[in-house]
Amino acid sequence: MHFAVCDYILDMVQNSLEAGADRIEMVLSERYNGLTLNLKDNGCGMTEEELKRARDPFYTDGIKHASRRVGLGIPFLIQLAETAQGRFEISSTKGVGTEISAFFNTTHIDTPPLGNLVTLFYQAMTFDGSYELIIGRNFPSGGKESYELVRSQLIEILGDLNRAGSMGLLRDFIASQEAN
Repeated sequence: MHFAVCDYILDMVQNSLEAGADRIEMVLSERYNGLTLNLKDNGCGMTEEELKRARDPFYTDGIKHASRRVGLGIPFLIQLAETAQGRFEISSTKGVGTEISAFFNTTHIDTPPLGNLVTLFYQAMTFDGSYELIIGRNFPSGGKESYELVRSQLIEILGDLNRAGSMGLLRDFIASQEAN
């Protein structure tokens, strides 16, 4: 099990990449009682049967991780949302991609800490591979301004995101957006 909500979200981004997605759109919207995640990818998608099995912690297709006998990412995310009076929805079409929507009730005692969003966005941007990641961050209330991070634009400005100099600048930029 993960320590923070951000860990669950990063796991979903990694799932998208492992499913062959080259475009991932993630929107995190914060409100007084929680955080809403909407994640959409253009990965390989799942059939209705595969989608049903993805909810089962004791199922894995053995393809992505040949040595694993269980697949816990989606089941843990479902458990987190539902245990703490949140919600979880997933839809998928084979050959098209997958969409996930979840609400995390941050006022519920069973919800783990949110975690560090700057680190979440930074890690999601620096996974290996050629992919587009668009992160939207919304603050419906509280005076903060919404913002968007686009991986290809950051690479254009900073160069290789896994170079030491670029990594520091990337982290600082994301932190400045969260601070506004």
